[in-house]
Amino acid sequence: MNRHARSRTTVYAAGALALLAAATGCTSDGGSGAASAALVPASGSPASGSPVTAAPSPSRSAGPTPTASPTGGGPAAGDAAAWAKWHLTPLPPAPPAPADKPVKLARTGPVPVFSEVKTSDKVVFVTIDDGAEKDPKFVEMLTELKVPVSMFLTRDIVKDDYGYFKRLQALGNHVHNHTVDHAQMSKVPPEKQKSEICDAQAALTQQYGTPPLLFRPPYGDGANTPALNTSVQQCGPRAVVLWRESMQIHDMQYQAADKKLRPGDIVLAHFRGPKDLKGETMTQMFGELLARIQEQGFAVARLEDYIEAPAA
Repeated sequence: MNRHARSRTTVYAAGALALLAAATGCTSDGGSGAASAALVPASGSPASGSPVTAAPSPSRSAGPTPTASPTGGGPAAGDAAAWAKWHLTPLPPAPPAPADKPVKLARTGPVPVFSEVKTSDKVVFVTIDDGAEKDPKFVEMLTELKVPVSMFLTRDIVKDDYGYFKRLQALGNHVHNHTVDHAQMSKVPPEKQKSEICDAQAALTQQYGTPPLLFRPPYGDGANTPALNTSVQQCGPRAVVLWRESMQIHDMQYQAADKKLRPGDIVLAHFRGPKDLKGETMTQMFGELLARIQEQGFAVARLEDYIEAPAA
């Protein structure tokens, strides 16, 4: 039995399978690609250690309204039998969404860039990029486990089956912008950057009914450049979201030297299947991700529950 199997509670050990996953990170250098640590100004100046948010907005929030969990608190954590079915130990339940959102977005002006959220809650946020894999078993998994995710979709990768992601959206998961065709933003001129973001924004809004609030550049590339920030502003998203950890084959790749999760970290995964995961499935990869989170005692919260969208 490998070290991952030993880490699971013995109540499920008899039925556990070693879950192998290989996630090809959306990074150009094999790393996380997120140069930002915490909320950093759009100008790309070094982080000061405390998040920098956009100008405070009025208390009434427009934009996506997070779907409430059946229990009325944070996202529900599916029952033990459901977790046992997927050979996993249940995660702790997420706390109720904070009334005072730690990330406050403004309607106009430069957008903040962040890879973590300032919170004392022992939670992390799972984000999933691209959209190449459309495994119905993954919809089943999220339905049963009730783990919230935020989806950063690439238009040309998902347009052959927009409906698949509507099923995930119906579970309360939000759709965000990840460009038209996954261009490396620092390698294209400003006009191309703008079309990559604006055209994806229009298509995703039409298909999913709500304008994406957040944007993630492929590979995390160009996130802190003035040109990209201007394009994001012009196209509609109100923040650029990076990440602190990315899911790899059996484990996460960490930016922190001690290789530990911290409250408020944003975790990157991808919609990937056997073709990209050396024969393993999306559900196996995601199971490994949840196991790594559970081992460190964290819950998974909904990212949008910690963000105050700008007033209309």
